[in-house]
Amino acid sequence: MTTGFVRKGGALQCDGVPLAKIARDHGTPAWIYSHGVLEARYREFVAAFEGLDPTVCYALKANSNQAVIATFARMGAGADIVSAGELARALHAGVAPGKIVFAGVGKTEDEMAFALDSGILQFNVESEPELEALARVARRKGKTAPVALRVNPDVDAKTHKKITTGKTENKFGIEIPRARALALAARKLKGVRIEALSTHIGSQITDVTPYRAAFARMAALGGELRAAGVPMTRLDFGGGLGVVYRDETPPDLGAYARAVKSAIAGTGFDLILEPGRWLVADAGALLAKVVYVKHGSAKRFAILDAAMSELIRPTLYEAWMPIEPVRARKGAKRPYDVVGPVCESGDYFAHDRPLPPLEAGDLVVVRQAGAYGAVMSSTYNARPLAPELLVRKGKTAVVRPRQTLESLIDADRLAPWQSRR
Repeated sequence: MTTGFVRKGGALQCDGVPLAKIARDHGTPAWIYSHGVLEARYREFVAAFEGLDPTVCYALKANSNQAVIATFARMGAGADIVSAGELARALHAGVAPGKIVFAGVGKTEDEMAFALDSGILQFNVESEPELEALARVARRKGKTAPVALRVNPDVDAKTHKKITTGKTENKFGIEIPRARALALAARKLKGVRIEALSTHIGSQITDVTPYRAAFARMAALGGELRAAGVPMTRLDFGGGLGVVYRDETPPDLGAYARAVKSAIAGTGFDLILEPGRWLVADAGALLAKVVYVKHGSAKRFAILDAAMSELIRPTLYEAWMPIEPVRARKGAKRPYDVVGPVCESGDYFAHDRPLPPLEAGDLVVVRQAGAYGAVMSSTYNARPLAPELLVRKGKTAVVRPRQTLESLIDADRLAPWQSRR
């Protein structure tokens, strides 16, 4: 059986299940994930690094559904997490604590304590104050926290300004001279042990050149610190490898793998990699229904029952997302503004997008939406969260039910001095 989103008889299906059937059974809008694509992408990623035996830590920020995490965990993946909530999700989904790395610039002491008690692999520390706080927490617990200093290598990843992380003006990481000094000074700091360096220069990176520069600087600094007596054993090269949404030309996995291998060859360091978007983007789609087709004097609008409350990437990042009808009507393509019902002018999926003729009731799908889709959803305009569905070999499982209006409202409480009338 063919996996992924393919057409059969002119209609889209996922892993053998027609999307029209999914709409009938589960309603719209709905998130759909291909189990076959998730597994295939993970296998392809691991195979590219054969011989290096890296610890692959899936970046939960891309998609933190329990079923998605568990799919990768059962194939041997660890997790890259940035909050106590993501740590809890990873553990609950079966990720081994010794394969979890904790990144993020604002870890609280309570989060640090939870992670220490869980026995995670390493804390990716991003500042001097954070290192001092972690040392205090560890000393109170009688533990020693394993630390990777997150290095900001001052490398421009040439990606969107809101998803670049490796320049000195970004909030992430420690500049190389300060990281060098901090690593040397931390040898005397009780409660922490500097064991690694980490970096992550951005997301949706479409050129291997910035990776080469960042990885080379990391390897050089790691070797220098090890020679100076810092017990360095690992390099964490992060993630960020781009995917194709429209006409991007990201480096293929082989080119990325060669950049990693070139940087780490002969160093003796263990390797950590943190893929996210690359593993899940192509596996997911947002299924929606056309509510109205509105003809204005200057525009033709296809108004969907999905909105920026489901998928905010076009609004937040000006992201171009592939859109297509589940079953295309005959006729020449026409430009549509594909929009949602939320009361915001920024609630859109596409402007002037050429699409086959659309009518009310037609099903459409937003493709390559498995990353930074459902995980960034909201209940703005009191819209219940859409369900998430995992499809495998002709079977569909609900892996997050559609939120009900009752549960949405019941999450609120009246103040003691208020009463229902």
